[in-house]
Amino acid sequence: MARKKIREYDSKRLLKEHFKRISGFELPLRSAQITESTDSNKLVEAEPWLSSEKLVVKPDMLFGKRGKSGLVALNLDFAQVTTFVKERLGKEVVMDECKGPITTFIVEPFIPHNEEFYLNIVSERLGNSISFSECGGIEIEENWDKVKTVFVPTGVSFTSEVCAPLVGTLPLEVKSVIEEFIKVIFALFLDLDFSFLEMNPFTLVNGKPYPLDMRGELDDTAAFKNFKKWGNIEFPLPFGRVMSSTESFIHGLDEKTSSSLKFTVLNPKGRIWTMVAGGGASVIYADTVRSSHSTVGDLGYASELGNYAEYSGAPNEEEVLQYARVVIDCATANPDGRTRALVIGGGIANFTDVAATFNGIIRALKEKEAKLKAARMHIYVRRGGPNYQRGLAKMRLLGEEIGIPIEVYGPEATMTGICKQAIECISIAA
Repeated sequence: MARKKIREYDSKRLLKEHFKRISGFELPLRSAQITESTDSNKLVEAEPWLSSEKLVVKPDMLFGKRGKSGLVALNLDFAQVTTFVKERLGKEVVMDECKGPITTFIVEPFIPHNEEFYLNIVSERLGNSISFSECGGIEIEENWDKVKTVFVPTGVSFTSEVCAPLVGTLPLEVKSVIEEFIKVIFALFLDLDFSFLEMNPFTLVNGKPYPLDMRGELDDTAAFKNFKKWGNIEFPLPFGRVMSSTESFIHGLDEKTSSSLKFTVLNPKGRIWTMVAGGGASVIYADTVRSSHSTVGDLGYASELGNYAEYSGAPNEEEVLQYARVVIDCATANPDGRTRALVIGGGIANFTDVAATFNGIIRALKEKEAKLKAARMHIYVRRGGPNYQRGLAKMRLLGEEIGIPIEVYGPEATMTGICKQAIECISIAA
């Protein structure tokens, strides 16, 4: 599972679009998005309620505690909203030690209310945890002892009996309404492959639940089956994060293919780099490199991890070639005389032709022979799956052909094992 944060605007859009399908009832949510490219006149034409109601405006930038930071404005007309946004759009702020510009705002109707409830659903390995409190809002952390949680194992129905511990202390006049709301939200959570969903708070409007503030994360590995349900979904970068030119290039490749190509630079000067097939495997490789320094004399080599990289979904040879060129260029940049390691790995593929995938990587390694030698690169290969023996044989021959140390292993070796060899390589030859 790859948990990807989405904007509040998209969380509420998905909620509104699918709530009626699941429950049979309309959820009267309304929201609008404002960015630098927004034409205010056209926005009002598309959303007439903006000019006739009191409004709330706040940044929609994947950070929380907006109210405590003075970034939420209440009870404004649209002209005041426009002024509020203009004064802050593009301005840098510091949130949770991350600094970046505010580029996106969400505007909604101002909803006077008394009650504030809290709801949170989190996907876990064996099921889902559902938390609820009748003391929601900006002081939720101070009232965490009042949050009640139930765990629903995968495949188990979320019945009234399972929900009872969450709503047992609610007044009778709202208990059944909130219980049904939680059930619908949980069904929607599963149906749309959310991995995290939080409403803090939601309130009651005319006796019906209404989310005021919402955060969501989707399992982006489910995009292939949800592209119609999700619509034009955006997965923004974490707040304060800006793509480098190389990351933007890979992102562009990823958008043009049905395969998955991911690349993030963690430390441009790092000496351990990865090019890993499969999202799960890539996490194991990265986490092993980051944590295994304790097994190598506690030398702190976690800081040497240069990147996170993952390719999957059987990309073709040309896509792999372009991808590998970028990884190798970053891994060999600015040679300093010290040894580096490149881990070309993966789990045991189910359907991907390993030999065919390796063709693109081998072409890139041949092209970059001079750079690899200048960077004193040692390469570690581990792979299994269809045609893996032929793919590994090609890699062994390549090492002999270009004169670069390439150690090649099949599924008999562990993924964590070759990471430890890479760490030992740069620590011994430092």
